[in-house]
Amino acid sequence: MKYNFTESACRKDTNAEKYTLRESLFGTNDVMPVWVADMDIDTPPFVIEAVKKRLEHSIVGYEEFPTTAFKAQIEWMKNEHGIEFELEDMIYSHSVVASMGLVINAFSEEGDKVIVQTPVYPPFFHSVIENNRELLKNPLKQNIDGKYVFDIEDLKSKIDDKTKLLLLCSPHNPVGRVWKREELEEILEICLEHNIVVFSDEIHSDLVYAPNKHIPFASLSQEARGITVTAIGVGKTFNMAGFAMSSVAITNKELKEKFLKSYKRVHFAQGSALSHVAFEAAYSQGKEWLEDLKEHLLNNYTMLLELCEKYSDQIKVTPIEATYLAWLDCRGMGLNNRALRSFFIKEAKLGLNAGLSFGREGDGFMRLNFAVSTTKMLEVIKRLDKALSLKYRK
Repeated sequence: MKYNFTESACRKDTNAEKYTLRESLFGTNDVMPVWVADMDIDTPPFVIEAVKKRLEHSIVGYEEFPTTAFKAQIEWMKNEHGIEFELEDMIYSHSVVASMGLVINAFSEEGDKVIVQTPVYPPFFHSVIENNRELLKNPLKQNIDGKYVFDIEDLKSKIDDKTKLLLLCSPHNPVGRVWKREELEEILEICLEHNIVVFSDEIHSDLVYAPNKHIPFASLSQEARGITVTAIGVGKTFNMAGFAMSSVAITNKELKEKFLKSYKRVHFAQGSALSHVAFEAAYSQGKEWLEDLKEHLLNNYTMLLELCEKYSDQIKVTPIEATYLAWLDCRGMGLNNRALRSFFIKEAKLGLNAGLSFGREGDGFMRLNFAVSTTKMLEVIKRLDKALSLKYRK
């Protein structure tokens, strides 16, 4: 079966976050929202069918997370990413961000330092600050070709006895990197030397484009497994964020016990009955759909790349290896951040994420979500092309 992503369902009157918040975020409803990281692409039909079937039973009450669902995820991780987890390693969580907060509380004390590598998804630094930990920024370096890399020497120079945790974004949001094994091994060596726990956010791990390959941090070695808390889930891969369903994998029993102490204080329970069947359907039936999706996303990315090449003096797309989030380098447009945001809202009529929301290193950048139907992507290109042409091709 070949899946078609030419069109997608209308979300304007469905309480979808990216549409409902347009007025408060952008000051107008007259923008096409391409910001928050969910897709304007239909959730897979086999997921919807699994939920419909579950609703044939007239009671939707408390349910335990089914072992079959975790087994489907374990099998997926083994086949897709070459890492093996056991059933006892898996813990339900309703979101990666929630898991991050639990990890911060489990493996550090107030006043301890937590490493984040900016520019990065905003909850990375918000979670640290809101839990009264000290933010230790280890900014990524950008090469002359626009590609981002770790700054290992900077990291080594900043670590001290108060540094307890590193929050790793892998693949990276927003810069789209898929970290290579040798890069991750450098991080591992430092963390092992300083007894630092690694929280590895791998929520985008399935959205990797060939020839790149996602390397789970815990797969690097037995020592890596011993210091890693891995966060994974279906939300990004299968456009299922509304099911509020993800998981945490911890193989080290001591780490798991510490995590569970923090976890039990929150009382997560086991999620919803509908999420359970959706989760299992995605992992057990989703391979073909995902391959077709990635082909579609690359086509959208290519459209955006070709457009930006027309205005290469003004705007560039950071080379992407994973995710559906384009990190646009707009520094050539000669606008300050407020004017840049205004250009996209008022002239292009597009609602993007401002680069500064990912840290100071996002100065002059914008993030654009290109996980939309072909029809919507053509409209994104049309609007941006018109705005850039009027401003720079007079």
